[in-house]
Amino acid sequence: MADIHPFRAFRYDPQRVSPSDVVTQPYDKITPAMQDRYYAASPYNLVRLILGRCEANDNPANNVYSRAAADFREWRQQGILCQDSKPSIYTYSQRFTLPGSTREHSVELERRGFIALGRIEDYSAGVVFRHEQTLAKPKADRLELLRATRAHFGQIFVVYEDDGQIEKLLPTSENPEISVTDEYGVVHRVWQVSDPGVISAVRAAMSHKKLIIADGHHRYETALTYRNERRAADSSAAQTSAPYDFVMMTFVNMNSPALLILPTHRLVHSLPSFSEDTFRNSARAFFDLDEIDAPLDASRAAVILHEAGRMGTTILAVTAKRAFLLHHPSSNTAQVFAGLSVRQQALDVVQLHKCLLEKVLGLSEESIRNQQNISYIRDAGEALSRVRNASGSQANVAFLMNPCRMAQVRDIAFAGEVMPQKSTDFYPKLLSGLTIYALD
Repeated sequence: MADIHPFRAFRYDPQRVSPSDVVTQPYDKITPAMQDRYYAASPYNLVRLILGRCEANDNPANNVYSRAAADFREWRQQGILCQDSKPSIYTYSQRFTLPGSTREHSVELERRGFIALGRIEDYSAGVVFRHEQTLAKPKADRLELLRATRAHFGQIFVVYEDDGQIEKLLPTSENPEISVTDEYGVVHRVWQVSDPGVISAVRAAMSHKKLIIADGHHRYETALTYRNERRAADSSAAQTSAPYDFVMMTFVNMNSPALLILPTHRLVHSLPSFSEDTFRNSARAFFDLDEIDAPLDASRAAVILHEAGRMGTTILAVTAKRAFLLHHPSSNTAQVFAGLSVRQQALDVVQLHKCLLEKVLGLSEESIRNQQNISYIRDAGEALSRVRNASGSQANVAFLMNPCRMAQVRDIAFAGEVMPQKSTDFYPKLLSGLTIYALD
């Protein structure tokens, strides 16, 4: 099963740079504004490696990937990045406030895991499981970066099932090697663990575990492709393990109370024709539908979704002037779900995509995959604001949802099935740049 190894991570020297000035959110969560802020924070900010800026004279010999490789090499030579002397695993704690909490009723959680190398496995091996589809373009981008730098700058976020015993093996102290508070107020702390006895105990406890990718599907499949490329070029690969056989992962117990999945809401826009009445009448073929008071806010929407969701699939559809609560899916939808398992059919996000997006609004699977008429929004308040914007935003309808449950993710993944893209939003994200795994 899971083959876990310690490694000698490269880490920023805190005597040369402040960690808070150089670490970043994962590359796919960095907005243009965040990229600008990271660039301004430090000439050694990791964004220059994982999401560099294009330049007017870019060419095959000088581009974002070649500059990332040159900067990574130079930062190591300058001692900005230093390699730990001992093979280690790294305890990783994230302390955060539950999104949506008020100052008077804040809920603080701590999610703990550890960073180590995990052997890259084909999905068919039954060790590492996915739960979402991937897209070709992001994988091509990450592959070019990996080829150029031969390094992993962020961790794949994986979960395993445990009763908490592995977490108890992970030592912490009052003085972590790294402590950073990110732009969302999350406190990230890292402790180096070099004790061979502790490492051996963790490896043994993990040796029979199956792993589910929570975040990082594109980077995992990129690492798999790169491994296969290197194996094909390396005649000794069959005899020994090589650095490219492993990728940096953060391992978290899926039963942790602090493993939080947030909903990702959908905003449909730029439809050539959209009628609230037509939508209401067509949606009734698939769901029971109640029209509710339109001027609800995000807090009220969350309460309605939570309460109605106790009985099963529940979706809120909000337009500029109206709001509809959709619940109790019709049983006359066999053709809509052709080829999908009962597990998949039970997911709110599948009900939304297949019934409402494809059948009622007429969006094709390809257009949804390419995000032609759809955008994904974590914040319900922002979704409501954009659909109610009277200044010509062209937003037609916002679909607000309950979050997917970890048990659903587990069951889908272990069955070898996948969910629609953006079905899960694990919060908080793992910071990139806390540890770096260089292949050479």
